[in-house]
Amino acid sequence: MLKLFITLSVLSCALGAAIPDGMLPQQDGRIINGTKTTINNFPWQISLQRNGAHSCGGSIYSEHIIVTAAHCLQNVSPTILKVRAGSSYWNNGGMLSGVAAFINHEGYNSITKSNDISIIRLSTPLIYKSTIKNIPLATTSPDDGAPAAVSGWGVTTFGAAAVPNQLLFIDLNIISRSKCASSTYRYGPQIRSSMICAADAGKDACQGDSGGPLVSNGELVGVVSWGYACAYANFPGVYADVAVLRSWVLENVETI
Repeated sequence: MLKLFITLSVLSCALGAAIPDGMLPQQDGRIINGTKTTINNFPWQISLQRNGAHSCGGSIYSEHIIVTAAHCLQNVSPTILKVRAGSSYWNNGGMLSGVAAFINHEGYNSITKSNDISIIRLSTPLIYKSTIKNIPLATTSPDDGAPAAVSGWGVTTFGAAAVPNQLLFIDLNIISRSKCASSTYRYGPQIRSSMICAADAGKDACQGDSGGPLVSNGELVGVVSWGYACAYANFPGVYADVAVLRSWVLENVETI
């Protein structure tokens, strides 16, 4: 069986547009079997937009800094990017800020998807309120089986041409790196040291959720990265492990 891997991002197709350069598929990222929610429940969630179309998710680290996935920011200029925060809808409301600069992890590998993390510096700082809040970075990876949630505006069926307007979320359970790479699942050595997994039956992130937050115990524990299709049996969603990559984020927020 041919394995189709698509990074969980492709979404300038949200409004029928072509997939932009740098967002060509490796595996995709949407919320499958999600529940509609409001930004009040996920106030750290942002929509990363290219030329006015939703492309990826992200998380608020500070008034100036967003954490997202490196695969969301390949071959793109900051001038076409915007970040919408504080809205349950990617296409209106909240606060829209330009992007001054971004840094992709220098160890990001587009083939293995290792170190799939990036930070963005906003041109206009966010104003914190009930719908705009930062989320702390995890200092340790959560235990196998720990409850978690992922949110985003990704497509709700694999390969769909449009994203939902309203924010969705799903509850998942963490799958440790060692377990995700074991014979219990089918990724094997594709699971690298910078990755962690999460899954629940029939639920997953998908196209358009890339870069978005995987949250457990009130901390950002993962960044939506990749997987095999979406919600496919024996193939959990794969996330950049924030605890492993935390030192890189802390170092680079000081220099960006």
